[in-house]
Amino acid sequence: MKQNDKIVIIGGGLSGLTLAYLLSKKNISATILEASTRLGGRIETIKGKNKTPLVLGATWFSTIHSNLISLLDDLELKKFPQFSKGKSLFQTKSFEPPQEFYTPETETPSYRIAGGTQHLIDTISEKLDSEQIKLKRKVISVKETDHQLIVESSNGEKFMADTVILCLPPQLVGSHMTFSPELPKPILTILPTIQTWMAGSIKFVLEYSEPFWRQNGYSGMLYSHSGIISEMYDHTNFEANKFGFTGFLNGGASNYTKAYRKELVLRQLIELFGNNATTPLAYYDKIWSDEFILDDNQPIHQPHQNNGHQVLQESYMNGKLLFSGTESNPEFPGYMEGAILSAKRICKKILA
Repeated sequence: MKQNDKIVIIGGGLSGLTLAYLLSKKNISATILEASTRLGGRIETIKGKNKTPLVLGATWFSTIHSNLISLLDDLELKKFPQFSKGKSLFQTKSFEPPQEFYTPETETPSYRIAGGTQHLIDTISEKLDSEQIKLKRKVISVKETDHQLIVESSNGEKFMADTVILCLPPQLVGSHMTFSPELPKPILTILPTIQTWMAGSIKFVLEYSEPFWRQNGYSGMLYSHSGIISEMYDHTNFEANKFGFTGFLNGGASNYTKAYRKELVLRQLIELFGNNATTPLAYYDKIWSDEFILDDNQPIHQPHQNNGHQVLQESYMNGKLLFSGTESNPEFPGYMEGAILSAKRICKKILA
């Protein structure tokens, strides 16, 4: 690339921010256009009433995710193992008592980021010039001129770029954006069929004043085929002084009101842990199906469908348009590791 080339990154999730950060380390500035009112994409952490970091989006990783761990080390962020000590529970049928099991401590643990996964997003964004980041800029079109691309947002604002990187779910590229000239048919055919990881998932978090489950010898880990909670884990913070649960609700729960989902969650927890579970400090949940994540009409038949597809590795518009984002990466697609690997791949292309 030439020294004064303008770079526009569409999407302010982990991939887009990591790419901007990697470029900034080479003294290259990029403009990030994010459609929503916040950065992070599928990474979102909120604070409970007791300031417990409650993670509603991407949470866990392991030692095989070496690029994520290297980034955390570079940013001087801490990781800590997911708590799993004690009795875990498995509910098979509603009329049978839950089965108890133990997770061997010798197994490779899952890790979490101290302060919540949002701490990673916030730390990267603080390394960038605030002028680089533009929120509420939903891109609707990319048009090629003689030598540049014109990126237009829904409010009519236009940005000139020598290189544009699409760091958002590929499905949304196909349904929410137009291109002139039109992208080749092979990629237009594939875009609607690329699964967006976590799309449609329902993540919930609970905050408690005391870790009553730990005090009674439970790990907080639950798997269920019979209740509204399908998976649950201890969500105590890094310092072990703020407490809670996190996990996933079954897919049918999206048809209920939030109040009814909370009622069913507490009913299930009271059955398992007794009256200590009755009064959480806070309950939140999130259905990952908003306009920034999911296209309504998804012909998706299998997990990670078409993630890392070859058409996402190609460049378009005479080399000026590139795909990044976790679904575009052949390795670890859908995970934070995939987002970082895709950013590294694109950074290398830009610097070549």
